[in-house]
Amino acid sequence: MKKIILDLTKDELQKVLKPAFRAKQIYNWIYQKDVKNFNEMLNLPKEMREDLENNYTINPLSILRKEVSNDKSIKYLFSCKDGFTVESVLLPMKDAIKDENGQIKKEAKYTICVSSQVGCKIGCAFCLTAKGGFKRNLTSGEIVAQVLSIKQDNAIAHNRRVNIVYMGMGEPLDNIDNVTKAVKIFNDLDGLAIGARRQTISTSGLSHQIAKLGQMNLGILLAISLHAVDDKLREELMPINKAYNIESIIDAVKGFPIDQRKRVMFEYLVMKDLNDDIKSAKKLIKLLHGIRAKVNLIYFNPYPGSPFKRPDESDMIRFKNYLNDHGLICTIRQSKGIDISAACGQLKEKTENDLS
Repeated sequence: MKKIILDLTKDELQKVLKPAFRAKQIYNWIYQKDVKNFNEMLNLPKEMREDLENNYTINPLSILRKEVSNDKSIKYLFSCKDGFTVESVLLPMKDAIKDENGQIKKEAKYTICVSSQVGCKIGCAFCLTAKGGFKRNLTSGEIVAQVLSIKQDNAIAHNRRVNIVYMGMGEPLDNIDNVTKAVKIFNDLDGLAIGARRQTISTSGLSHQIAKLGQMNLGILLAISLHAVDDKLREELMPINKAYNIESIIDAVKGFPIDQRKRVMFEYLVMKDLNDDIKSAKKLIKLLHGIRAKVNLIYFNPYPGSPFKRPDESDMIRFKNYLNDHGLICTIRQSKGIDISAACGQLKEKTENDLS
């Protein structure tokens, strides 16, 4: 089977190819000129192009299905070479601003949500991905390919920076080596040049891996999927809490290096009549005391068969206002893709059901 060239950092490619400067040329062709086969890399010797073609594949993913929301967000289902599927999402954050002549004054802003695993081991009660079980880790190249494919599919120029969030299918820190390698590949100035500060790794709370990630000091942003303010409820929602309880997560976060201009994001998935009350808000304030934190309230996106319900808007606003009024920065994540397969794993399940 051919190797995936997107799996390689530029330094690794330099060690494989001679002379080493060819690595920079190949990075330029793939990430900046969007070529899809090695024969298009015309400044490489013909023999090298043939050797690359025989031994490597460029993009290991193909778009199996996509759904476009009324809010212009796009959910992608990608097929891997071995037939497994993973999901990614393009989230338009701000539209482009044009002047009176129709010329763009300010470019549109996008966030791309990527998956890190086929399936997931964590088994969160509210997550559809977990119901399919864990299959395997994605390689760094398969992670990179999600962003590359989405940028190409939407004609987003290589020099237009996007934000990347590792919040799709899987637990990123359960695949820490490939995820952090993808961070470095994205960050390469000869590639997509997406800075570490534009990349956010979200974790369900693997405390020892948070510590390991902190030691790497990559400059990335950290997001914690908290979702509950006490161990009892969190264990019901997230069985991993039995191994990594809230206290261990908070301790790990306190040791994580954060740029003084940034904050650790605590994601709080709000479910009606479960964790949307002011009593929970009070506990959250106490829990995060002393941490440069920001809380992101997320509406639960219902899916068929889920026992959990979407919270009322009034309860979300009351929760947010209480936190802000007591000195804890809090925002409500704008729900996107609610009219399509928004929840992680939903498009995958829908496609599998259609094929069965």
